[in-house]
Amino acid sequence: MNGRIFQLNTSPGGVPKLATHEALVNELGLVGDEHRFPDIHGGPERAVCLFSLERILELQAEGHPIFPGSVGENVTISGLDWESLNPGVRLALGDEVLVEVTSYTSPCNTIPASFADGKYQRISQKLHPGWSRLYARVLQGGRLAIGQPVRVVNGTAGQGPEVSQ
Repeated sequence: MNGRIFQLNTSPGGVPKLATHEALVNELGLVGDEHRFPDIHGGPERAVCLFSLERILELQAEGHPIFPGSVGENVTISGLDWESLNPGVRLALGDEVLVEVTSYTSPCNTIPASFADGKYQRISQKLHPGWSRLYARVLQGGRLAIGQPVRVVNGTAGQGPEVSQ
């Protein structure tokens, strides 16, 4: 299963996160990305927030004013079967970065502007399975750039990821 990095997003804290062409990733996420509420967002287990471009486009078709970065994701990905991604799945982002999905991201009360009538629960995993953003830990850091490939992988950091069957 292959995808692409559509957009990389950072902010000094809060949403929307703004697009950047490339980013350096370390164990705490994209360098330069900050959080207003670090007890809720960020940290090693929630270092990177991922979301699907296709889900964003589907939400726009439903009438929601969402756009890449508006709900706080760091990496907007196109081309993956979003519903099949769950905690434990590893993704190779670009040529250097390896992350492991740790959890579904609960919708935050800072993102209602991205949803018609403020109904940000539209991306709740509990209410709408397969529509949630995902948190991931960084297993191997490095540089990311828009347009780079994204692959679902098996393997461990340092051994080079192998494409899963």
